[in-house]
Amino acid sequence: MSVKLRLNTATATQVVLAKIGNPLREEPLQTSREVFQIAEGDQETLTALFLKPFKACIAHRFTHHASLKQHEVNNCAKAIFADEGQLLAKGIEIAQRLYAKSNHPNIKAGDLCISLLKEIHIEGELVNGLCILKSDSVVPFLTITPRNGDLQLSTEHGINPDKIDKGCLILNYWAEKGYYVLTFDRSGGDTRFWVREFLGVEAVPDSAFLTNAYAKMAVSFLEEQQPADDDTPPWETATAAKDALDYFEDREKFDLEEFGQTVLKSPEVIAKFDEHRARMEEEQGQPLETNFEISKKDLTKAKKRIAAVLKLDTGVEIHIKPGNTESDPQLERGFDDGKGMKYVKVYYNKDLSAAEK
Repeated sequence: MSVKLRLNTATATQVVLAKIGNPLREEPLQTSREVFQIAEGDQETLTALFLKPFKACIAHRFTHHASLKQHEVNNCAKAIFADEGQLLAKGIEIAQRLYAKSNHPNIKAGDLCISLLKEIHIEGELVNGLCILKSDSVVPFLTITPRNGDLQLSTEHGINPDKIDKGCLILNYWAEKGYYVLTFDRSGGDTRFWVREFLGVEAVPDSAFLTNAYAKMAVSFLEEQQPADDDTPPWETATAAKDALDYFEDREKFDLEEFGQTVLKSPEVIAKFDEHRARMEEEQGQPLETNFEISKKDLTKAKKRIAAVLKLDTGVEIHIKPGNTESDPQLERGFDDGKGMKYVKVYYNKDLSAAEK
C-alpha cells in the first residue's frame, strides 16, 4: 500500500492568510480579504519552505463516523480542487473551523497559511495540493539595510520556517478514500487537537505506519516493564528492546502471534503486551493490523530510542547503548562494604572521547 510521492515538482502559487486567536481568551480571528498571489520569483523559495516539513511524515486520510460528505475540511479541499476560485472562501472556512476548535486554554494563538500547490508527483500523476501551516510563535530577525549612505540595523519579527508548529498537506489523490494527507505537529503537546479534532484524519495503515507503530510500541512496552528498583540495571531493558527490533530486521513480514512467541515468550508478558497494544489503538483512534510487510527504513527512528540512562545520586549519569554481543555492555554492579555505598565498574579498551578532541 506504499505510495510513491515526489514533492520537488510542486509549485506554490496562491495563499490565504489568517491570524488565529483563542476564543476562550477572547482573541479574534482575522482572515485575508483577498488571495495573496505569490510572485513568480518567490515561488521556488516559498514552495521549498512550505513542503520541507512533509518529507518524513506518516500518511493519513480524512475520516468521519457517518460519511465523508459531512467532513468539513474534506469538503473544503474537494471544492478547491474542483475550482481554484474557491480558495479564498473555503480557506476562510478552514480558518473558521480551526478557530472554533482552538477552545482549550493550552492552545496558542498563531499565524495560518493555506496555500494552493500545483504539480505534485504521486504514483505517476501530477496533482494539486492544499498546504495548511500554523505557526504558534514569532521570532526576532536582524536586518541590515543601507540608509543615507550608511548602514542601519533593525529588528523585525516573523515566522521561522524551521519552527512551524503544525501542518498538513492534502493531495488531490484518493478522493474517494478521504484524500492522501500528510500531517505533523511539533508542539510537543497532545496532538489530538490538530490531528483528530481539527483535521479529522486517521493514519493510512501501510507498511511504513505499521512498522513504525509496532517498533515504537515494543520499545515503550519493554520500558514500562522495567522493575522500579535499584537492583535492575537499565541496560537490560535496552538490550531487550534491541532484541525486539532484531525481530523486525530479520524478517520481511510481521506476524503478531509469532512476535509474541519469539520475543515476548511468556504468556503473562504476551497478555500485558496485548493490553498495551489496546491502549495504543485507543490513542491512535483505529485498530492495528497484526500481519503486514515490514518497512526496513522505518526502523531507524525506533533504534535511536534504544538507550539506557543510569542516573546516580552523586550527580553521575551513565548512558548505555545495547551491545552486539551477550557480554556488552561491560558493566559490573556491586556494594562496597567499607564505604557503605553501591558502585558501578566500567570496563573498556579505548577512550573514544579522547580521540574526538
